[in-house]
Amino acid sequence: MSKTKILLDEVLAYGHPNVLGTHRTTLEITTENFLTTRGNCIIGINATKSCATLTAQLKSAIQKNGKIIEIGLSAGPFHDTFSGKGHFKLELSNSTSIVFRLSPFNSNRTALINCSKASFDINRELIHYMQDPEHILSVKFYEYGDDKDNEKS
Repeated sequence: MSKTKILLDEVLAYGHPNVLGTHRTTLEITTENFLTTRGNCIIGINATKSCATLTAQLKSAIQKNGKIIEIGLSAGPFHDTFSGKGHFKLELSNSTSIVFRLSPFNSNRTALINCSKASFDINRELIHYMQDPEHILSVKFYEYGDDKDNEKS
């Protein structure tokens, strides 16, 4: 049985000269319009969404314990992907940030836990590209469904 990739949501964010992508345990997108070098996990600012404003469909998928969500990152010609797990205790209520974590740590900013990558692991060309404030990052959230399940709807 094959799996169908289902797009659950997309967030857009802009670059900034201080995008470093050197944090070893987290990756973050923020709606804030500034970035200091202390925010070395942040790879996009001025995001169109935060945890609180993700689609209901995505929030429902994330809050299924152990559900695997794939993240697709695209900026100009550069791409990367990683995955993370959802959990029923993830609040998804923060109105500023979306944080992806390698660890199981949970806060209202956490979108996914036990992720396969942190900002340090992201394609260095993509990170460098995002140091330009004119450049846009697309963050797409996917789940996989069975083709047979899709035929029922």
